[in-house]
Amino acid sequence: MTTTQHSLPLDGTQDAQEPDCDLAIVGGGLAGGMIALAVSKLRPDVKILLIEEQDVFGGDHIWSFFASDIPQEAGWLIAPLIAYGWRGYDVIFPERQRHLDERYYSITSERFDQIIRENLREDQRMNNAPVKAVVPDSVALQDGTIISAKGVIDARGIKNITGLECGWQKFCGQSLQCSEPHGLTRPIIMDATVDQKDGYRFVYCLPFSPTEVFVEDTYYSDTPDLDPRILRQRIAQYADEQGWKVERVVREETGLLPVTIDGDFKKFWEAQPGNTARAGGRSGLFHGLTSYSLPDAVRFALYVASLPRLDGERLAEASKHYAEQHWRSGSYYRMLSKMLFRATPPNDRYSIFQHFYRLPAPLLGRFYAGQSNWRDKLRILIGKPPIPIKSAMQALFKRS
Repeated sequence: MTTTQHSLPLDGTQDAQEPDCDLAIVGGGLAGGMIALAVSKLRPDVKILLIEEQDVFGGDHIWSFFASDIPQEAGWLIAPLIAYGWRGYDVIFPERQRHLDERYYSITSERFDQIIRENLREDQRMNNAPVKAVVPDSVALQDGTIISAKGVIDARGIKNITGLECGWQKFCGQSLQCSEPHGLTRPIIMDATVDQKDGYRFVYCLPFSPTEVFVEDTYYSDTPDLDPRILRQRIAQYADEQGWKVERVVREETGLLPVTIDGDFKKFWEAQPGNTARAGGRSGLFHGLTSYSLPDAVRFALYVASLPRLDGERLAEASKHYAEQHWRSGSYYRMLSKMLFRATPPNDRYSIFQHFYRLPAPLLGRFYAGQSNWRDKLRILIGKPPIPIKSAMQALFKRS
C-alpha cells in the first residue's frame, strides 16, 4: 500500500491532510487480527490497516478453546479460523480421570494467516513492517514511514508487567508425525500423571490426524525460566511411554504466559508509555488463572466494532475503561491463582486442578470462559479443600 511520508516527528499532532486510514491496528497476532476481521466485516465503511512486523500473521502458534468460550453471536467470526475440532476431551490425574463431552477446537497460525489474507484486501494489511512508536493518531515504522490514522490500537502483546505479581505458565509443544497410528481420538487437556517438576506439570495432547499428534509439556511455575532442550527430552520420553513411533517433529512452539496473582492495574497501565488504545495482553485481557486470551480477544474485537467512534483519544479511553472492567471482574480468578502459587507446595499443585475437575461440566465451561457466576464461585471453593484452610487464608491475606 502507499503511505504518506511525513517529515514531522511522531508527537501525536493531527496532520492537516487526509489520514492514511481510519483505524491502524498494530500487531497482527490473535488480538489484532480478530479486531481487523470484526471491523472489516461489521464496519465496511471503516478504512483499516493491520500492521505486522513478521512476514505472516499470527506468528507460529496453536490456539485452542472450548465451544462454551465463545458467545453464539461471535460464531461467524471464529468458525472460519478453526483448523481442528473434536466432540469431547479427557483429563487424567493421579486420583481422577474424566471424559467430558464439551466440543473443543484449535486454530493454527497457518489457518489464521490464510483467513486474514482472504478477508482483508492488500491495502488493508501490511507485513514485514517493524514499528518504532505509536501514538493515538499515527504509527512510526522503523524504516521512517509514518502512517497517519484517525485511531490506533496497539495489539503487540504484553511487554511490561510492572504493577503485576505473577506466576508463570510456560510450555514447549511439538507436533509429532508417527509411523503408526497413535490411538488418540480426542484431546487430553491435562495429563498430570507425569512426574511433577517445577510446579504443576501436565502434558497436553491434540490428535491432528491418526498419525500426527501435538504434544505440549506445560508448567505452572514460580519462575519464567524455560529450557526448551529439557522440555523436548520430556516430550520424547512421554511419546516413548505411550508407545508412539515418532518419525519426525513437524513443528515446535514455546511460550511463556504470566499468571496474575495480584497487582495494581493503574501501575500496570501507566508503565506502558503513551495514551494509545490497547488490546490483548498489552491491556491485560487474559484469564487470571489460565492466562488464555482467545475468549477475551473475540469479545474485545466485537466491542471495538460496536463503538460509534474510533478516533484516537476516544478509542484510547474506551480501551482503558474496558480493561479496567476486565481487571475488576477477574479478581476471583486472581484469588485462585494466589492460592495456587502461595498456599500450595509446587509439586502438589496438581491437586488443585484434580479437585476442580470434580465439578459439573457447565460450571467448568463458564470458568474457562471467564464468565463464572456467584454460584460457580461458591461451588469451586466448597467441599473438602485440597490444601489446608490455614495455608489458604495466609496466602490470601499476605501482602505482596
